[in-house]
Amino acid sequence: MAGNKRDDERVPLEGHVEGEVMVFQPMTILDISAGGTQIETAFALQLDSLHDFRLTLGNRSIVVKGRIAHCHIGQLTDVSALYRTGVEFVDLTEHARSAIAAFVTSTKYSRNSPSVVDGIIAEDEERP
Repeated sequence: MAGNKRDDERVPLEGHVEGEVMVFQPMTILDISAGGTQIETAFALQLDSLHDFRLTLGNRSIVVKGRIAHCHIGQLTDVSALYRTGVEFVDLTEHARSAIAAFVTSTKYSRNSPSVVDGIIAEDEERP
């Protein structure tokens, strides 16, 4: 075949053959632990489906596999919806687990304000 630049021959397929493509889409990470994360996306994710997630944790970037535990509309406007999704990490490598744990620890201790604020409610003064 003249002009064929391929190293391997392609063969035409009869019938209908399907596949899928994995595309990384932007997401916002709302919270994270070594067990999973809650994310916000512009699209819904199917319950119990498995996905690869690229997480940028400070100066480290890791790819982890996660199972969709729940997904619901978190914010709805006239023109768009944002979905809140719970992701359970599965088959984490020790490298990924330690990167997440280090990020959680550094984030937790770098906050200036406490997680819980103690206070009292002032009673109303008696009115004349």
